[in-house]
Amino acid sequence: MYSDQDLEDAVASGIFSAQSVARFRAAIDTRRKTMAVDEEHFRLLASFNDIFVVIACLLLLVSCAWVTQRYDPMLAGGTVALLSWGLAEFFVRQRKMALPAVLLLITFVGSLFSLALQWFSVSSFATSTPSSLMVASAVAAVAAWGHWRRFKVPITVAAGVLALLAFIATLLLSKVAVLHDYFSSILFIAGVLTFGVAMYWDTADRQRLTGRSDVAFWLHLAAAPLIVHPVFSALGVMNGQESLSSIGIIVLLYLVLTMISVAIDRRAFMVSSLVYVLYALTKFFETYGMAGDSFAFVGILIGFSLLLLSAFWHKTRRRLVGLLPPSLQARLPVIAD
Repeated sequence: MYSDQDLEDAVASGIFSAQSVARFRAAIDTRRKTMAVDEEHFRLLASFNDIFVVIACLLLLVSCAWVTQRYDPMLAGGTVALLSWGLAEFFVRQRKMALPAVLLLITFVGSLFSLALQWFSVSSFATSTPSSLMVASAVAAVAAWGHWRRFKVPITVAAGVLALLAFIATLLLSKVAVLHDYFSSILFIAGVLTFGVAMYWDTADRQRLTGRSDVAFWLHLAAAPLIVHPVFSALGVMNGQESLSSIGIIVLLYLVLTMISVAIDRRAFMVSSLVYVLYALTKFFETYGMAGDSFAFVGILIGFSLLLLSAFWHKTRRRLVGLLPPSLQARLPVIAD
């Protein structure tokens, strides 16, 4: 299995011409009756060997952590971090394996976050839990930056952005106590900022042909729940406060998020808000006499709607984007003919 980035590298190496690759992509689009730019490709699994390597890495890392934590918990964190980096040197930098790259990035950054949290908590500098989280988040952000500089794993940017935002949030919460009452608002702002970074990477690859698109995918995946959860929580979706008006607002908001997803050609917002819509509509139908079968009816309605949208995604997007100002259209992923 070859990715779009592999084809771009082949063109840069002179193996294929840009025209032949473009004709190849057009032929694949015609055969599949879809547009590659709308398929939201990202390479995660090339073969079963990726799963095999992930299982082996997990066994090694968990076992080493189990043994070393008996002597010192911080030694376990350092061991996992060193092993994760060393394994990435071969399986990521040389073998270019996508799924192991995701795992080793998570274990590397996560172990250093845990290590910093433990060290700061037991040191004489520890004054409060927020301070420990602030330092650990800063360490995780620096670790993600160093990992990105070395391995260029797409998910690393999302991990680094989240760690940086966590550092900023904990810093503000530790300095301004009143902000604790606006934690949901802080999450929402963090999500909007992450979304902005995601759109920056998306606009750098409007054709969805390079690794920048993969970076944007993970950023959108991180931004969506940070934006969606505070909004739906404010409506009392998960607190049993459903009413006819709140259900209407929820449905309307879901439609807005769906239009945003279609316009930017990313499905993350729809997926992130799906659980809230399913829960709210299920409770609504139960209130009005469909107890027992409410979830099934809601599942049929939402499932059919999503399948219909998926089938006509390209046509829907063409019409929606066509209504937007030209200046905004120029920043969105292209609409292939």
